[in-house]
Amino acid sequence: MIITKKYLPRRTFLRGVGAGLALPLLDSMVPALTAQELTAAKPVKRLGIVYVPNGVYMDNWTPPEEGRDFSLPSTMVPLASFKDQMVVLTGLSNKMGDAWPGEGAGDHARAAGAYLTGVHPKKTEGADLRAGLSMDQIVAKVLGEHTQLSSLELSLESRENVGSCDPGYACAYANTLSWSSATTPLPMENNPRVVFERLFGGNESTDPEVWRARREEDSSILDAVGDKIAKLQGGLGHRDQLKLEEYLDSIRNAERRIQMAEAQSERELPVIEQPAGVPGTFQEHAKIMFDLQLLAYQADLTRVITFMVGHETSQRAYPEIGVPDAHHPLSHHGGNAEKIEKLIRVNAYHTEMFAYYLGRMKNTVDGDGSLLDNSTLMYCSGMSDGNGHNHHNLPTLIVGGGGGTINGGRHIQYAREDETPVTNLFLDMLNTLGMPLETFGDSTGNLDVLAG
Repeated sequence: MIITKKYLPRRTFLRGVGAGLALPLLDSMVPALTAQELTAAKPVKRLGIVYVPNGVYMDNWTPPEEGRDFSLPSTMVPLASFKDQMVVLTGLSNKMGDAWPGEGAGDHARAAGAYLTGVHPKKTEGADLRAGLSMDQIVAKVLGEHTQLSSLELSLESRENVGSCDPGYACAYANTLSWSSATTPLPMENNPRVVFERLFGGNESTDPEVWRARREEDSSILDAVGDKIAKLQGGLGHRDQLKLEEYLDSIRNAERRIQMAEAQSERELPVIEQPAGVPGTFQEHAKIMFDLQLLAYQADLTRVITFMVGHETSQRAYPEIGVPDAHHPLSHHGGNAEKIEKLIRVNAYHTEMFAYYLGRMKNTVDGDGSLLDNSTLMYCSGMSDGNGHNHHNLPTLIVGGGGGTINGGRHIQYAREDETPVTNLFLDMLNTLGMPLETFGDSTGNLDVLAG
């Protein structure tokens, strides 16, 4: 980072009609050297949760070796470029997802409801939901004091309570991971347009015609603040100009892709909270949602994002990779070799999308490092073997430098018979994020492993 005498406030917004464009960290935002200013210039820490539903096929997930010299099984091969920043943990348990006496079915609802809370969800189909404050929201209450949005809760599937839900459990349990209190699950947004407008401003009207009129007047968010961008660029140094242009190009690209998705579905556009903007393919939808998360981090609009690749019991099919079968039934493969092979393909497809995100994070400058260097990202699921609804030996992966607090390049195996709660890992994560707790959920102690 080049520290200059020229000073631009860190929380600079370029305002336009219906838009407020936050800027990434520029060298001009770091004033001349003083002890206070150096402290202010330290990169911020971020938390990201990326959750996959229905477990994974563990034989193709679990590295055969422990320690640093571990090989990547097929499902992790897409992540090979990030091995030195990975901590793979196996043997951790989501014990609060297990059925209590008399509860019976409901493993998917309990898997998601218990995962970030460490609390056994109350079995109910009514409004009397109960789980616990989730780990991501503990972080959001602290880091959110410094950002426009305390957190983002996102998904690739609709937040409407439609389709199959576990018997006896409200769909809300399976459709979110985030709880702002024991009785308040947070809805997850799957529409890129809604997310984009939330980050950068937009219409207050829900009428599509009003929305279209604004788009014709201001063809993009950047048009609304174009004159301010031009004036700002004229006063920046060469490195800042390049950094800002890269950021603006990412915004332009995201908006263009959202507009293309909207054009495809524009024929039957209902009056809803925002115009429809969900891409037609899983890959494009996943990539645009990951790109929006990167922009949110890059502009420091939020430091906490929880993202469900799919809801528990997800019925999504993946014909683009030769898997026309629904995901949830595939996870109940019953030992069928053909189903297992398709399930493995789905698992690897998910990690490919995660690798795309990690690549974008690694290539985005943040302070003297990258966004990946200064983030703690967890790739995870609330169950391991979907065929047996197993909440133990969870697939768990930590990626990123955590702002210098995480020592990567390791596979750590915990004995399955010990049933070490995954909440022990959450205590460690909270500690590296600067908010140590003695207990959380069903924890039995701080795992104390991320720093190495």
